[in-house]
Amino acid sequence: MPISRIAIGNPSEFGQADALKAALAEFISMLIFVFAGEGSGMAYNKLTDNGSATPAGVVAASLSHAFALFVAVSVGANISGGHVNPAVTFGAFIGGHISLLRGILFWIAQLLGSVVACLLLKFATVGLSPGVGAANALVFEIVMTFGLVYTVYATAVDPKKGKLGIIAPIAIGFIVGANILAGGTFSGASMNPAVSFGPAVVSGTWANHWVYWAGPLIGSAIAAVVYETFFITPNSYEQLPVTDY
Repeated sequence: MPISRIAIGNPSEFGQADALKAALAEFISMLIFVFAGEGSGMAYNKLTDNGSATPAGVVAASLSHAFALFVAVSVGANISGGHVNPAVTFGAFIGGHISLLRGILFWIAQLLGSVVACLLLKFATVGLSPGVGAANALVFEIVMTFGLVYTVYATAVDPKKGKLGIIAPIAIGFIVGANILAGGTFSGASMNPAVSFGPAVVSGTWANHWVYWAGPLIGSAIAAVVYETFFITPNSYEQLPVTDY
């Protein structure tokens, strides 16, 4: 019986580097998932002026959640297992795959990730009527680009990615899709200065164009620093052959 493998764990797990890294991965995965999922709901409400649900709205919300969850699980798979749900963590505990204490650590990280995502959404969307301010758009671009670049690191850059590298293009495409569903209404969901630069040159419209440089570059830098600092160890890099020097 799996239940015979249930383990309480050791209090020292709360201070172990691997446990803390796994918890951080769950925090970030949950933040990415909730930001995209809840953001899509807020975008729908803005478009419909808080009207009743429509089939199109339900489909958009389901796609956003599906895309975001695929990404959230993918980026956490090699680090924490990609639970992204306290219920999943509890099931893993019952099956003997995670100790109770580490499960509690995961729960704390998951709940904090959800709260922080909602706080960011609240800050970014407060007072968004009828238009969107530059500061609001900047927050959206930072968070969305963070999620995009973090996904790139986890599925394509990390030397430990293993078989996750196979789904890297899908995960990267899905996080862009989820972010567009969530933030397209608020900031345009650029996440790419080049994408915003072309239309600005052709149309001659440069109002708040700085947002689409500052947001993606800040979000990208934060993602790179976080992933490099916490999830890529110095000895995980492959040494270049002497002939490549």
